[in-house]
Amino acid sequence: MGGSRGHVTSGLAFLALGSWHLFNHIKLHLLHPNSYTSPPWFPTSKIRYIELLLIMLFSSIFISKEIFIGHERHGPLDPDGSISTNRLNNLEHSAITISFFVYAAFAILLDKAAPKAHHGWTQLLGALAFAQQLLLFHFHSADHMGVEGHYHLLFQCVIIVSLATTLMGIGMPKSFMISFLRSLSIFFQGVWLILTGYMLWTPALIPRGCFLHLEEGQKVVRCSSHEMLHRAKSLVNLLFSWLLVAIAVFGVTFYLVLAKFYGKNAEHLRLEKEELKEETDHVELQEKSQLLGDSKIFSVGICTN
Repeated sequence: MGGSRGHVTSGLAFLALGSWHLFNHIKLHLLHPNSYTSPPWFPTSKIRYIELLLIMLFSSIFISKEIFIGHERHGPLDPDGSISTNRLNNLEHSAITISFFVYAAFAILLDKAAPKAHHGWTQLLGALAFAQQLLLFHFHSADHMGVEGHYHLLFQCVIIVSLATTLMGIGMPKSFMISFLRSLSIFFQGVWLILTGYMLWTPALIPRGCFLHLEEGQKVVRCSSHEMLHRAKSLVNLLFSWLLVAIAVFGVTFYLVLAKFYGKNAEHLRLEKEELKEETDHVELQEKSQLLGDSKIFSVGICTN
């Protein structure tokens, strides 16, 4: 996840996953508002586990790139067998990705085994992945004091929302708002990672008074003075605040757009069900009336005899 490319590619993955969940949760709730139950993942008609398989595929590629591909030594170890200092952040990123791989793999196994609480177990594994993400970003071996560290600090706020809503979803699977907020927070993670990748490693976007500096084989943003660093962090705070409002507006607008389309379908389905119920009740009433009439005729016949 280090560098511009790592942040952007990871961000695109979270962005796609968040969008997929956001769309499907809204659609499911609009079509079935009374019987809505939040699934931890969404199957498709052609390939049931496509979402989980893609998570596993992306995780495998990402781990390979972080540890083995594109480095002078194809591995995280020094010649003496110890872990290389400048590869610690790669191992941390890989540990986060392994958690999501484990979540996806066991989600498939739990679905096939279908134990009674398999949805709860799947949500718990998802929460574990977010907890791992939060832990390693909080205690990241990369710079905590500079501009990049401030981007990561604000990123942790979004991860906390993803973690909290995933845990809440275990006990309240019928709450649409919890699922909506979790999906939107995953979407937010993706947007923030993409912005981080571009804002930190594009020279034209680096705040005034700051510059890219090569340290331990990696480019990091450094500022010429404490005042410039404070200004750069303040700009990051403003960016996060504006993005928070933009994400909220997007989420509500997206819901309203889908409600306009799927809400009509849901209303049509509701009317069809009501008409079918009325027809069924009418047929049952006629059958009861016919049986009652036949019984009366039978009783009269017996009395006459």
